[in-house]
Amino acid sequence: MMKTVIGALASLLVGTSAFSADLYTPEPQPQPEVAVAQSSGWYLRGDVGYAFANLRGANYFQGSNASLVDFDSAKLDGNLTLGGGVGYQINNYLRTDVTLDYLFKSDFKGSTKGDCGACGPGFTAVPATSRDLASMTAYSLLANAYVDLGTYSVFTPYVGAGIGGTYVKWDKLNNTSCSDANPDSCDGSVNHNGRGSWRFTYALMAGTSIDLSCNLKADVGYRYRHIQGGDMFGYAENGGPGYDKGINLHEARIGARYTFGGCQTASYMPPADIPVQPVYK
Repeated sequence: MMKTVIGALASLLVGTSAFSADLYTPEPQPQPEVAVAQSSGWYLRGDVGYAFANLRGANYFQGSNASLVDFDSAKLDGNLTLGGGVGYQINNYLRTDVTLDYLFKSDFKGSTKGDCGACGPGFTAVPATSRDLASMTAYSLLANAYVDLGTYSVFTPYVGAGIGGTYVKWDKLNNTSCSDANPDSCDGSVNHNGRGSWRFTYALMAGTSIDLSCNLKADVGYRYRHIQGGDMFGYAENGGPGYDKGINLHEARIGARYTFGGCQTASYMPPADIPVQPVYK
């Protein structure tokens, strides 16, 4: 009986030692480093687009009575825009920038009704229509703020608004009056010197950013700019000066933004609530 008990105890001790030897805890694995996008930083931007122009009207002083008369027709063509700026991404949802944009030469075509003193027989005055031609260019300096509406895959839609000023430069206005009864009978052309002035401007924007890399984003969007009215042309031969009533620009734009320090590395940490389990051999 004693021999049986001693044998059982010996077997138990040997099994316990083997069990202890088989208990294995895996060694910690190296922690990898992964690239993540930074949520803030300075950026540069560049944009190109096309602006559809809507002139809100134009008027001028006519004759010695100095009455203010509207153009019967006033149309401003659109043209290309080119711009750039510098900004700061404050966080994942808010950014600001300052932009300078140039509107290439846009043609103006207008007309007015009146008399042509040299168009009728014997140089008599007859009803006539004046054809008025000019052009303008513009520089806009705006401070802008944008709200990013979340990122979906590589797309980040946004809305924004801006405020600032636009320098509008009108070229000379050329007007030629021709008889309504005989359009080939015209008097000499008159040139009015163009004028330039700074105007108050505000803008509204909407679009989407597209991630090309952690530093570079494409930008596709729409911008509305309202430019306040101002000086258009000066006095010449009993007519003028003239003024435009303001300009609305509807722009389709495409561009890019480059963020400095937009990429950084961060160590991967395993979830704290998942304990490391021992492995038994």
